[in-house]
Amino acid sequence: MPETATPATELASQYIAQVTGDLDANLKEQERISADIASLQEQLAALQHDHSVLVSMQQALGITQAQTGPAVESKSATVPSPRRKKAAAAAGGKQKARKSTAAPAKKTARKSAAKTADTAQAAELTLVELIRRHLAEQKEPRSAAEISTALGQAHPGRDISPKVVRVTLEGLVAKSGAERSKQGRSVFYSAPAQGGKASPETGAQPESADS
Repeated sequence: MPETATPATELASQYIAQVTGDLDANLKEQERISADIASLQEQLAALQHDHSVLVSMQQALGITQAQTGPAVESKSATVPSPRRKKAAAAAGGKQKARKSTAAPAKKTARKSAAKTADTAQAAELTLVELIRRHLAEQKEPRSAAEISTALGQAHPGRDISPKVVRVTLEGLVAKSGAERSKQGRSVFYSAPAQGGKASPETGAQPESADS
């Protein structure tokens, strides 16, 4: 009996070691696959964001209108020319009338395309430029939370977080692109004073007068 028990215990220990090894390998494989899925989801989200931006730019630039424009002209150009002179003259008159009536529509389309192009250019601006413009438009200092809220409402398609806005504001303060002031524990930001550089020149005028 003891001789038969020892092989059984050895076999059981071998199975236990194999099962634990398989479990470890399985867990590592799950971690690797989950990491791959997370990276693929991030890539997919980035591609979807780029796609939406490109589609909005395409609509703003009026690329679809530019593609449909030559198609209409090509259809009018495919009318067979060897016909009677009267029919050709009548067709020419109709084409002139169509051009005259289509001119105002083209002008309105160009105006709308220009407006959408302006909005697309605003969407392409960096966060630094948006913050600079917002500070220049404000008459009183604003906090980072107020600035991020205002920019989020003005540009709902962009992901503007208060943390990124605060870091960008501190970078502008370091580069003299904005001014920082404190009221108690609150920190406020404002556009740099334009008359700050003129103080050395005003101080230099009395010296020239004394000389």
